[in-house]
Amino acid sequence: MVHIFDVDFTVLKNSSSWYFLREAIQTGVIRFSQIRRLPLEWIKYKLGRPNMDFIEESMKFLAGIDKLVLEQTAENCFCRRMRPNIYEDAASLIREALGRGEKVIFATSSFKTLIQPLENFFGIKDSVTSLLEFRDGKTSGRIIGSSVFGKKKKSAVEKWLFENKIPPESVCFYSDSYTDLPLLELCGKAITVNPDRFLVKEAKKQCWEILYFKKTIGK
Repeated sequence: MVHIFDVDFTVLKNSSSWYFLREAIQTGVIRFSQIRRLPLEWIKYKLGRPNMDFIEESMKFLAGIDKLVLEQTAENCFCRRMRPNIYEDAASLIREALGRGEKVIFATSSFKTLIQPLENFFGIKDSVTSLLEFRDGKTSGRIIGSSVFGKKKKSAVEKWLFENKIPPESVCFYSDSYTDLPLLELCGKAITVNPDRFLVKEAKKQCWEILYFKKTIGK
């Protein structure tokens, strides 16, 4: 069995991007004015009307950031904000699967630089993430290829499964979000974690397992 975990609200209590933005604003890496559109995108997402290209559009505000600064900010963000907010139950599932010798990866719309410290924490060797483009050691404000969100996440995971010769029916996918329905339907086993109001209806209809994680590992 291969276990694929969404990250935001599934492994982490909140969004990895939210943790990162708080860290980046506090340390002056970015300014609040650069992300003024994000609250509107969040409202549209919560209403079930997400802009499926918002990640490509929102990455523009990262243009010009030094790669090393971005990596250090991501590392600090993990230590200060993300690590204490990892769900205990998610951590147990990941460690138990790895202990059995089963493969575990993350599939998330967050960018690789931000997810790398989380991978290192668990000893995960691979993930399907959005990829920032770098030019001359700085972010260009563009994404390489497409973001890993909604149907594009399904396509990215399908590509990864094909490259690794893994049939979808041997995959267990964990997610909280209705935007992951295409991937949940693809995989052999679908498990919803803290499902949003749209996903919980579909989970009950499909008789998918529903898990509720509350306690985090803390400091």
